[in-house]
Amino acid sequence: MSDMPLRAPLRPLSQILPARERGENPDIIERKNIELRHETQRDPARARAQGRLLVLGIMFICIFAVITVRIGLLAASEPIEPRSQRAGASIIAQRADIVDRRGRILATNMETHSLYVETAHLVDAQGTAQALAQVFPDLDADRLFKAFTGKRKFLWIKKKLSPEQMQAAHDIGDPGLRFGPREMRLYPNGNLAAHILGGASFGREGVHAAEVVGVAGVEKSFDERLRDPAKSGAPLQLSIDLSVQAAVEQVLYGGMQLLNAKGAAAILMDVHTGEVLSLASLPDFDPNNRPSLPAKLKAADSPLFNRALQGVYELGSTFKIFAVSQALQMGMLTPETIIDIRGPIRWGKFRIKDYHNYGAKLSVFDVITKSSNIGAARIAQMIGAEEQKRFLASLGFLAPIPIEMPEASGGRPLVPSKWTELSTMTISYGHGLSATPLHLAVGYAAIANGGYKVTPTLVPNPTVEKGERVISETVSKQAVDMLRSVVTDGTASFGEVAGYAVAGKTGTADKPNPQGAYHEEKVISTFASIFPANDPKYVLVVSLDEPEDRTGSEPRRTAGWTAVPVAAEIIGRIAPLLGMRPLIEKPTRADITLTSTN
Repeated sequence: MSDMPLRAPLRPLSQILPARERGENPDIIERKNIELRHETQRDPARARAQGRLLVLGIMFICIFAVITVRIGLLAASEPIEPRSQRAGASIIAQRADIVDRRGRILATNMETHSLYVETAHLVDAQGTAQALAQVFPDLDADRLFKAFTGKRKFLWIKKKLSPEQMQAAHDIGDPGLRFGPREMRLYPNGNLAAHILGGASFGREGVHAAEVVGVAGVEKSFDERLRDPAKSGAPLQLSIDLSVQAAVEQVLYGGMQLLNAKGAAAILMDVHTGEVLSLASLPDFDPNNRPSLPAKLKAADSPLFNRALQGVYELGSTFKIFAVSQALQMGMLTPETIIDIRGPIRWGKFRIKDYHNYGAKLSVFDVITKSSNIGAARIAQMIGAEEQKRFLASLGFLAPIPIEMPEASGGRPLVPSKWTELSTMTISYGHGLSATPLHLAVGYAAIANGGYKVTPTLVPNPTVEKGERVISETVSKQAVDMLRSVVTDGTASFGEVAGYAVAGKTGTADKPNPQGAYHEEKVISTFASIFPANDPKYVLVVSLDEPEDRTGSEPRRTAGWTAVPVAAEIIGRIAPLLGMRPLIEKPTRADITLTSTN
């Protein structure tokens, strides 16, 4: 027989049949039997349920422990930049601010939204197209409707919206219009310092975020640092002074308008540290809405063109101080040495002559004061081509000037293919070699600071080490004294600023024409100034493209009538902003003799 237990019968006949014989109700016996059967089945089910609850409880405790540990780790870790996610890539949605030397905002970020269309969800394609064209006048309703009803499922409308535009688009009410959050670069000062900042644009884009990348100026040169999440809380500080920059641009713009100039540039630099406190180029632009370069427009005629860094010009008589300084450094002459300036100097078909007749002789000092081309050419002949080339190279005139802006690489000087004796003579007075206003500022800084070459910079640099010595301190002082005489007794008499002794040199160079010759009535006028002359701290270079003073009987184009007054007005405005106190000379006491008390 089998050892397996027998199942209890559903109806216990052994109890039911005797009960019927006794006249009892057998249903009671059957109900009790069913209850006993259910009771035996309930215990295993209860055990299985309790086991499942135990497993779920353990799982819940483990999940809670993992979440608790994760929260603790996040709380204990260093904060990192939040990133906006899209399919397959992450986009950094933050960019560090840019501030001036005093911490004032030059560039920052603003939260905005983008507008796009998912055409499958459009309810009224034609009505939506017309409504969008009313909100955004630059859009065409017919072209939008054609795009909405075509094969495209996704369509950008605007990649950044103003709050008013967003509300107007939202009020259209079509479910196919979608808004995506993003950040945009904001320049709260508008056109101010536009060429320095350059501008930014969107790189990688998604509907929920967009990557902001620099496209020009310091935004591009410092792009990696500005996009670094670890440094997003620390603004990039520039050496620029916002108040000084505003004053320089205001005066420069006014001068450009009054003198009917095509363009203008100005650079203000610390002669000891190389810090650039102001750099302006006009015409300019608004980096909040950076224009594109027109296809038919010359690069130099675009507002994007940086005349201070990219404008390569012959800088005229501003170069004469370099020839004289080199000759003094070589011991060939002294400021009192007499130079034969009889002319013109003939060299083949070329003639070198002076703007005015200064007689037969001038001292070296007066060659600078009177601005004699012949005198500078004679001194250059004494120096020679190879030495002149070496000296100008030491000042940085033969290569692009390194500064933290990508545009500077385009400012490559134009030098003679063959550095002949004629080239040596013409370069001495600023013809035959073309350079940028920044080159000139660097050269004059070395003249002013005791003879050390400086490297210009757009970041604060208070503890800069002195560069290579190019001239002695004695020659530096002699050169500054000569430049001071240009303002007090020479061609830059309009450059005198009460309370601030200004030294400098004018330069007027004819503009070359496409045929390789020179325009007769188009010039580049430049004034390179140093102030204060008794203790040089700053160099200011002002350059005007095709200026013309029409207040007299005949148009006047020379730097003494154009660039010099503009520079003097700039110095008068910015000197107090730079913390410079005017030096007021005490008036002489009246020589009166008391003869009577009646």
